[in-house]
Amino acid sequence: MSVALKFQALVRRPVVNSPTIAAATGLRRTAPWQRSYSSAVGDTLPLTGIKVLDMTRVLAGPYCTQILGDLGAEIIKVEHPVRGDDTRAWGPPFAKYQDESRQGPGESAYYLAVNRNKKSIGLSFAHKSGVEILHKLVKECDVLVENYLPGGLKKYNMDYETLHAINPKLIYASITGYGQTGPYSNRAGYDVMVEAEMGLMHITGARDGAPVKVGVAVTDLTTGLYTSNAIMAALIARGRTGKGQHIDASLSDCQVATLSNLASSALISGKKDSGRWGTAHPSIVPYRSYKTRDGDILFGGGNDKLFGVLCDRLGYPNWKTDARFVTNSDRVKHREEIDGLIENTTKQKTTQEWLEVFEGSGMPYAAVNDIQGTLNHSHVQARGMVTEVDHPDCGPIKLVNTPIKYSHATPGVRTPPPTLGQHTDEILGGIEYGKEDIARFKQEGVVS
Repeated sequence: MSVALKFQALVRRPVVNSPTIAAATGLRRTAPWQRSYSSAVGDTLPLTGIKVLDMTRVLAGPYCTQILGDLGAEIIKVEHPVRGDDTRAWGPPFAKYQDESRQGPGESAYYLAVNRNKKSIGLSFAHKSGVEILHKLVKECDVLVENYLPGGLKKYNMDYETLHAINPKLIYASITGYGQTGPYSNRAGYDVMVEAEMGLMHITGARDGAPVKVGVAVTDLTTGLYTSNAIMAALIARGRTGKGQHIDASLSDCQVATLSNLASSALISGKKDSGRWGTAHPSIVPYRSYKTRDGDILFGGGNDKLFGVLCDRLGYPNWKTDARFVTNSDRVKHREEIDGLIENTTKQKTTQEWLEVFEGSGMPYAAVNDIQGTLNHSHVQARGMVTEVDHPDCGPIKLVNTPIKYSHATPGVRTPPPTLGQHTDEILGGIEYGKEDIARFKQEGVVS
């Protein structure tokens, strides 16, 4: 049996539509919102049949659940009934509404980035009825992901202990800034604070410049990746044991983990790190970006042979025999001299002209592109990394696609990021609330 089939056998639960069969076997009956894929599509989505209650907002949590959704899991996004996810207000830019009479600037690009393949229910769990609704959903779900401060959901009876009693097979993932334990556990932790506290900002920036954050909220994103991986591992474990568990994921732990080889160097040597290097490398020269006539280009001279290729293509083969530059050790000692010579040369042509010079050379090189340049890059387009989907209120919108390609599975963008409360009626109806109940909940402000 293939690894993919083994995984599906471990985590997938049978779909039971007959109340008689369900009663006889003890298997739960699937609600309408749980049967959105045909069997043909489901066969190519690894997480088909997995239901996730998404109680996260902003970036790390939504990114985690979006990964699960791309792989076929059904994601129910729980949002504040009036404000929704915080990022709905984070703009510009916004994807404008097609209906010009509709109030508001549109759907936030930030929100759209991490909420595809989900269904939205606007729900307030400050109301007792809201908690009752969530408890019903918990009975039907395999996974719950939340990113509140430790203990923050206990007063609403949405903590792990309470929900474990309701559904012992539930995998409950908590994403926080600093984890469920430790002296910083009650601190709120945005990405930039953790980048600073946990070493990343110190090693990012120009050699002679101030520490800077990474241009994208990389700690949030790596935490989302780690957590999605942990959830899938917990699903496999549940297939063996029949038990759910609590996953404690934190930005701080994930950031320390992704210091990787630099952390290892500090642990083994016991010495202070070498600080910021910009695009350069502490022990390889040339290995950095250089200015061109209209931009920047990066060269990776990882060994003496590649340095020779660089010299030949730049038009200065004599550098190869210059005593200052013969070996990498020599070049490291004379970093400023060789870097200066290279940049004086690269400034004489445009980036595109240099790309053409180095095409087919075997030399690692790259243009330093901006975001639009990246999204319009021929390789990015050829790999299908930009896709388009029809949004119910904004029309066609472009999104970054899921990055991993499979020989059989077909993860990707199936549905656009939902509008606030778009699926409230559908989800409530699926757990046997009638139209009158739903209307009452809306009147009381429990749902939207």
